[in-house]
Amino acid sequence: MNHFLWLFPLVFPHLSSPVILLERSDGNLFHWNHLMKGDKLVLHRSKRDWMWRQFFLSEEYTGSNYQYVGKLRSDKDRGDGTARYVLSGEGAGTIFRIDEKSGDLHATQRLDREEKASYTLQAQAFNKITGLPLEPATEFIVKIHDINDNEPKFTKAVYTASVPEMSDVGTFVIEVNATDADDATYGNSAKLVYSILQGQPYFSVEPETGIVRIALSSMDREVRKEYQVVIQAKDMAGQMGGLSGTTMVNVTLTDVNDSPPRFAYSSYHLSTYESAEIGSTVGRIKANDGDEGENAEMKYRIVDGDGKEYLDIITDETTQEGVIVVKKKLDYESKRIYTVKVEVTNTHQDPNFADLGPFLDTAIVKVTAKDVDEPPVFSRPQYVFEVNEDTPKGIAIGTITAWDPDATHYPIQYAIDQHTDPERLYHIDPKNGSITILKSLDREVSKWHNISVLASEINNPHQRSRVPVLIKVLDVNDNAPEFAMIYETFVCENVKAGQLIQTISAIDTDDPLVGHKFVFSLSSMNPNFTIFDNEDNTARILTRRSGFNRREMSVYYLPVVISDSDYPIQSSTSTLTIRVCSCDATGNMRSCSVDALLLSAGLSTGALVAILLCILILLMIVVLFSALKKQRRKEPLIISKEDVRDNVVSYNDEGGGEEDTQAFDIGTLRHPEVIESNKLRRDIIPEMLFPYHRPSPMKECADVRDFIISRLQENDTDPFAPPYDSLATYAYEGNGSIAESLSSLESSVTEGDHEYDYLSNWGPQFKKLADMYIGKDTGVAN
Repeated sequence: MNHFLWLFPLVFPHLSSPVILLERSDGNLFHWNHLMKGDKLVLHRSKRDWMWRQFFLSEEYTGSNYQYVGKLRSDKDRGDGTARYVLSGEGAGTIFRIDEKSGDLHATQRLDREEKASYTLQAQAFNKITGLPLEPATEFIVKIHDINDNEPKFTKAVYTASVPEMSDVGTFVIEVNATDADDATYGNSAKLVYSILQGQPYFSVEPETGIVRIALSSMDREVRKEYQVVIQAKDMAGQMGGLSGTTMVNVTLTDVNDSPPRFAYSSYHLSTYESAEIGSTVGRIKANDGDEGENAEMKYRIVDGDGKEYLDIITDETTQEGVIVVKKKLDYESKRIYTVKVEVTNTHQDPNFADLGPFLDTAIVKVTAKDVDEPPVFSRPQYVFEVNEDTPKGIAIGTITAWDPDATHYPIQYAIDQHTDPERLYHIDPKNGSITILKSLDREVSKWHNISVLASEINNPHQRSRVPVLIKVLDVNDNAPEFAMIYETFVCENVKAGQLIQTISAIDTDDPLVGHKFVFSLSSMNPNFTIFDNEDNTARILTRRSGFNRREMSVYYLPVVISDSDYPIQSSTSTLTIRVCSCDATGNMRSCSVDALLLSAGLSTGALVAILLCILILLMIVVLFSALKKQRRKEPLIISKEDVRDNVVSYNDEGGGEEDTQAFDIGTLRHPEVIESNKLRRDIIPEMLFPYHRPSPMKECADVRDFIISRLQENDTDPFAPPYDSLATYAYEGNGSIAESLSSLESSVTEGDHEYDYLSNWGPQFKKLADMYIGKDTGVAN
């Protein structure tokens, strides 16, 4: 079998002398040392069946000529120029070119191994004359030999890391990674070494792994919180001439509770008025803690001091301040300065840093009370007095005491708030505070009187205080007992002697200490009834005889005397009404008088009267409704009193228009001497139902008012005048006008033209009217 001979010079440029690799048909490789004779390379081979199968080509060639790859030579090439070499495969004709005659292979472009590391090509020899292949095509590979032309690149331009402060040396911070595009399998082009350019002596980096660690102990966040570390990755194993890349690592120290709270001052001075309310703020103090977050949370408390009873401290969780507040009312007159000892501690403590403590601090807080003009102070928060209800007027029942708490000790004056004593039952002496009675008291009306007493400084009445005064009215036996209820008692006509007909009891508005004890008796001996005291505040009414007759005596009145046992003894006489009724043999009532029957059914006399009145009112309503229903209501002739028209007529129907001649004629008023025509009105009852009465005409009636008054008198005295359902109202202008009537209502009575010359004689008020009518009349005449 024929083979190509492939020549490739300068395969390993880093060796001291070139080596030529030969590959046999069985795949075994051998190398020959070459011999240099001048500038020519002399090769020796022992067998023609060895051939080249692989070429090596350096990347990034910078020469001006094409880069020589190797030479292809076929065994069938006789050297007479008849052999033609053809190249095919990856990059054939573009990247790689072959000399058809000599078989020399060149690279026409600058190659980059990182883009493509090898190219697979095929070479074949042809006879130029016949065009037939001299031998089968042979495949070979051109590998791009790597050079260190790529610098290392980190996966991130900036890394972020955090580590707790006060960490030990060697504590892991972060791991950085860089990559190199060069060939890691060849030489040291891709062998990286990490180092720190910035960040010493705080941090270190492992050269091979890129792990960053703490290099300095006791790194305090309160001193410095953030660090910028620059890491470099260099290829060629870090040797000189290697390429490098850098990245930045931002390291933040996280907080730990290693800083105890501390007050800025050993003592603080605050002040407030003695009138400050309980819970009000006196001032704020704050301790400093270099930590942050929950490590800086603090709590305050008062541990000692003579003002511990009056002052307290509260922790403001938002600002971490201690708020001094009033716990108990301060008093300038008794104590001017209140001192407390305040302690501050961390809420969350780390036992790993307990040796940095103690994690607490103390400070002295002095609060000065400032004086204010205070209102008077009463000796008690409230006063309670007792008084008998029969105490005479003008008697003192108690004394109110108050004083000025200020150092000035101004005199005090007293007064009763009149809103709390509207009946003016009491009076207080404005100087000594003694309360006296102005009116008689009655415990049965009111057992307690609650009044307010005001105390104010004489020199400053605006400084005023009030105190409640409770006055209890004590009972005296001033009310007599009486029946507990109204008894409605009846006795049967066939009753027997000694029979019980009623059990009575009594009440007393007085309130004795021991309790009520009533005694019942009759005011005089009664032949019909007797009483038996049960000695339990009740008594029984018994008959003394039998055979009552309601026709002879239907009602008996029995006076009963009731006495109490208190001092002084009070008694009263109450009358028991007993009615006689008819009963059956068993004592059940069969018939009785009307009053007795109703009363026995539970109706009193007042209830009976109310029922009768209701019945009477209902009957009156029915009668009135029937009377009103028979009458027809009509609209008034004049709707408004302000309507002053000369002729207003209102009907319930629309009327007959111009053909309606039944309307009222105002001319009658203007000419009262005209005799009324006997015409029927549609809005009245026909006169045939009543005797016709024709009023006599009035003569010499000088004015409409006289006519109206006279007609009114006639109708008032006419017993036959029907009650019209209409109303006529006439407006009276009065008399004495020199213009007389300017109304055109009478134009229907008189015809012809009017003369208006007289208007010019009425004065300047009628000048405009005269010009209008006189001018018009003159124009018509012309």
